[in-house]
Amino acid sequence: MKKLVANLYGDKHIWTVIFLLALFSFVPVYSASTNLVYTIGTGKSTFSYLFKHFAHLSIGFVLLYLAHKLEYRYFRQLSILMMPVAIVLLFFTLIQGKTIGGANASRWLDLGVIQIQPSAIAAVVVLGYVAQYLVSIQDKKVEFWPSVLELWLPVMVVVGLIFPANFSTAALIFLMVGILVFVGKYPFKYLAAIFGAGMLFVTLFVLAAKALPEGTMPNRVDTWISRIDRFANADEGGKDLYQVDNAKIAIASGGLMGKGPGKSVQKNFLPQSSSDFIYAIIVEEYGMVGGLSVLFLYLYLFFRFLIAAHKAPTLFGKLLVTGLGFYFIFQALINMGVAVSLLPTTGQTLPLISSGGTSIWMTCISLGVILSVTKKEQEIQKQEMERMEEEERMQEELGKQEEFRQNQELVK
Repeated sequence: MKKLVANLYGDKHIWTVIFLLALFSFVPVYSASTNLVYTIGTGKSTFSYLFKHFAHLSIGFVLLYLAHKLEYRYFRQLSILMMPVAIVLLFFTLIQGKTIGGANASRWLDLGVIQIQPSAIAAVVVLGYVAQYLVSIQDKKVEFWPSVLELWLPVMVVVGLIFPANFSTAALIFLMVGILVFVGKYPFKYLAAIFGAGMLFVTLFVLAAKALPEGTMPNRVDTWISRIDRFANADEGGKDLYQVDNAKIAIASGGLMGKGPGKSVQKNFLPQSSSDFIYAIIVEEYGMVGGLSVLFLYLYLFFRFLIAAHKAPTLFGKLLVTGLGFYFIFQALINMGVAVSLLPTTGQTLPLISSGGTSIWMTCISLGVILSVTKKEQEIQKQEMERMEEEERMQEELGKQEEFRQNQELVK
C-alpha cells in the first residue's frame, strides 16, 4: 500500500477525495440498479450493473493514473490534435439515427463494440484547446477577427454540434470557455460581444423552435425546450415533473439520517435513478447528513482546485486547472440542483458517483491532468527547497573554512 501511495504524485487531498467519491459510488449505484432490473426489466442482474460500474471506474482510474504521470505541457499539442477528432465524432453523432435499441441515441455514438458520448470528450478537448490558445497570445496584442477564427470558430462549431441534442452540456462548455478567457485576460469588450451574440442566437433559436410545429427541429430540441417551459410553469405537470416530484419525495423521506443503504423506495419510480437523479437516492438512503457530506466533498475539491490554480507554475497550468476543475464542480452542482428542484432537468451526471462510461473516463482524465499540474508544482517546490538547503550547506561550509582560517592566524 505504501508503495502504491508513493507512486501517486500531486495533491494528496485531491487524491483522497477522488477515492472517497469513487468508493462511495458503489453502494448507491448498486441500490439504484434494482430499478433497472425489477421495474424496467432489462433482463440483467443487479450484480451485472455493479460489475459494469466497477469496470468503468477501473478503466477511468487507469486513465487518471496515466494522465497524471504525463507532463501536463504535452496536453497543449494533444488538445490541438484532438480538436478535429472531437468535431468529427460530434458530427457523426448529430447525423446518425435517433434510436439505438429503441432508445433515444442523439447524444451517443455507436461504435459497435462500445457506445460513447462524444460531448464528454469534446468538453475536455475544447477547454484544453482554449487554454493553449490563451497561452499563445499572452504576450501579444489581440485582434478581434483573428481571435474569432482561431479561438471562437472551433468553439462555436463544437458547441453548435452539441447544442441540438444536449443544451445543458453546450451551455456549460460555453460558460467554462467564458470563465477561461476571462482568467486568461482576453479583452473583455471582445468577450462581451461574443457572449452577446451567443445569447441572441439562443434566444432566436428558441423562439423559432417554439413557433414551428413540434417535431420540426432535429434531435432533442423539443425535449429540452419543453423541460425549461415545464420548469418555469410547474403547475402544468408532465414527465419531467414526474421525475422531479419523485426526487422531492425521496429527499423529503430521507430525513436527517436516511432510510439506510439499499432501502430507497423512490428508486423504483425514478427512470434515471442511477445517473441523473442519483443524488436524490443518496439523500433518501443517507439523509441530510449523507447529502451534505457529498456536497462537502465536492466543495472541498473546489477549494483544492482554487489552491492548485493559484500555485500553478505556468499560465497554461492555471488555465487547465480552472477550466477542467470548474467544469467538474459545475457538473456536480447542476446534478444536485436538479435533484432538489433548483434547476430544470438536465443530463448532467454526478461526477465519479453516477453510473456511466465515457463521462467517468473523461472525468478521470480531467482529474489526472489537474494532478499533473499539482505534481509539477510540487516538483518545483522540492527543487527550490533542495536549492535552499544546498545554499545553506555551502554557507555553513564557508563559515567553517573562515573559522578555521582565523584560528590558524591566531596560532601564528
